[in-house]
Amino acid sequence: MKIDRANAEAVGRMIEAHPVLVGLRPALEVIPGMQEDLILHAGPPIIWEQMAGPMRGAVVGAILFEGRARTEAEAVAQIVSGGVRLEPCHHHQAVGPMAGVTTPSMPVYVVENRTHGNRAFCSLNEGYGKVLRFGAFSPEVLDRLAWMRDVAAPVFSSAIEAAGGIDLRTLIAEALQMGDEGHNRNRAASNLLMKALAPSVARCAPSAEIASSVLQFMADNAIGALNPIMAACKAMADAAQEVEDSTLVYAMARNGTDFGIRVSGMGDRWFTAPVAVPQGLFFPGFRAEDAAGDLGDSTITETAGIGGFAMAAAPAIVAFVGGSPKDATNTTLEMYEITSAEHRYFSIPSLGFRGTPVGIDIRKVVELGITPRVNTGIAHREPGIGQIGAGLVRPPLAAFEAALVAYAETYGY
Repeated sequence: MKIDRANAEAVGRMIEAHPVLVGLRPALEVIPGMQEDLILHAGPPIIWEQMAGPMRGAVVGAILFEGRARTEAEAVAQIVSGGVRLEPCHHHQAVGPMAGVTTPSMPVYVVENRTHGNRAFCSLNEGYGKVLRFGAFSPEVLDRLAWMRDVAAPVFSSAIEAAGGIDLRTLIAEALQMGDEGHNRNRAASNLLMKALAPSVARCAPSAEIASSVLQFMADNAIGALNPIMAACKAMADAAQEVEDSTLVYAMARNGTDFGIRVSGMGDRWFTAPVAVPQGLFFPGFRAEDAAGDLGDSTITETAGIGGFAMAAAPAIVAFVGGSPKDATNTTLEMYEITSAEHRYFSIPSLGFRGTPVGIDIRKVVELGITPRVNTGIAHREPGIGQIGAGLVRPPLAAFEAALVAYAETYGY
């Protein structure tokens, strides 16, 4: 009963959290503990020598983007010599998709949980094609990042302020009714975000040409809302941390080598196991053998009760990740078995507006042998090539088993 009461408190905090997009600022200005020589990455802690190809490429690209090196060799030398430090996004109230790299000068969304007062951060989404988050660092990638920082970000920042902020809990709830699941499919959410910001973008841009380019950038990116949604989910999930006796997961993340979780009643400790390789549909010319291990902080969406947990709301997602609409429904139904509650604000029309499953309980995961279902992009195992497909992945059961054993030892069970 003590555990159940703690879990009810933890999941209640997560559900009642109210994330609002309040700004877009350089990471150095707003992310706690951010320093000039620090680069943040996705997943649990990892050293350079153990990093997967896409993350290595993204870290190199990040150093080049910051002007700390001119060549790949110089960038690697910076890492090896300790001139650049690497730490997880999650250690700084932040999240990042795929490689998750966040540098001091990168603009990041600032999301505030109006219920509990905590904040979370995530970088801007680059769009499709060769992008830094998949390990690409060619000149076109770096030029796009510079344009996002120097041209688009000031406009977005002014537009968010002029709009009075964006209620992301409402946006997510509406997007679920429109066929999104909040992780791999964000078409509706991206359109809703553009609708909310477009008038302010038109007013705040210094010229019609810049307004047009920023609006076109938004219109061309069907996953543009993923990053603020990730920050929203981070703000919601973090509200559930450090509840004594709780066995609920408040973070899941992957770095391409290890998958890790954090448990509410176990503080900021990571429990890890080797990542799996996602299974799904591959772009023409690529095969399963080309795929990197599971990667990214975007599993924060599943942690907060959307993403793969809300697949029943997004039957069209199967055209991208494989399977059938029935599989999408069955995925959500299975996730109810390992969670402790149904979401009050996020509901699924095809299930009679039943709330999405939320509050992953490590006890149930281990007892039933059912691990969370995650929707994800698939990166090429070599840096610089980028995304090669999308699919589904199940985290390793061993991470949840390790967490449960540690919990039992800590609490004397």
